[in-house]
Amino acid sequence: MRIVTSTQFPGLERVSRGKVRDIYALDPDHLLIVTTDRMSAFDVVLGEPVPFKGVILNQLTIFWMRHVADLVPNHLVATEVADFPTALQPFADDLDGRAVIVRRAKPLPMECIVRGYLTGSGYKDYLATGSVCGHKLPPGLPEAAKLTPPLFTPSTKAEVGAHDENITLATAKARIGEGLVRRVQDISLAIYERARAFAEARGILIADTKFEFGLHGRDLILIDEVLTPDSSRFWPKEDYAPGRSQPSFDKQYLRDWLEASGWDKRSPAPSIPDDVIRQTQSRYLEIYRILTGHPLPIPNA
Repeated sequence: MRIVTSTQFPGLERVSRGKVRDIYALDPDHLLIVTTDRMSAFDVVLGEPVPFKGVILNQLTIFWMRHVADLVPNHLVATEVADFPTALQPFADDLDGRAVIVRRAKPLPMECIVRGYLTGSGYKDYLATGSVCGHKLPPGLPEAAKLTPPLFTPSTKAEVGAHDENITLATAKARIGEGLVRRVQDISLAIYERARAFAEARGILIADTKFEFGLHGRDLILIDEVLTPDSSRFWPKEDYAPGRSQPSFDKQYLRDWLEASGWDKRSPAPSIPDDVIRQTQSRYLEIYRILTGHPLPIPNA
């Protein structure tokens, strides 16, 4: 196992390089997804990696996909390098812990965001309009107020370097059809409710999160990452207090540092100090330990 910021495997066709993940074609029905240690914020890939972040994201996604497999099928086929095809074994050091083989699917052109608390872009939207992505809310709600019931608020899925944009349910229905929007909304809320109860029993509030789905033939399946500190906000329950920003075990610490730096959120990003990288990694490792019940063995952690 080693730090991985970019991949290239001779003989394999790389079909996608996202902000964090490199994806390779194995055959007409299967892909290899490698979660690197690249770090992104505000839809910009940063110059410095967070060591072994990709392993944390990959392993936590596998954990959650198994935990909600009865709610929705997922794309996982193989999660251990030892079970990968012989042709991939020479690359084991780059794949160990951070790669999965999955079924090919056609990704839906939207991200499925569930908001259980009023924070982030949802709070900014609320201050400006009194609504969150078209959901009208009562006046006077403080920052980090609990939302009952949670809100389903889809967004666009932008290319690398572009920004995701929140959209209304009406816009989502116009893009993929009312029936499919209803299905992903119901599944997203069901996953969130199960995960929220699971995490809260372990002292963690899931403030918000995003899911992605794809079509495998006619089957709707869960893809990409699930309930990771890259895609979610995790707050310690014991420190929760509405009316302010919350301490967290996720990317928010890094976002706050970038905001304070005066960065205009356009590429290139400022250089990230070693201490900020260490603090970010520490938060990712801690939320993994809390949620799964055991530490993740990575070098020098």
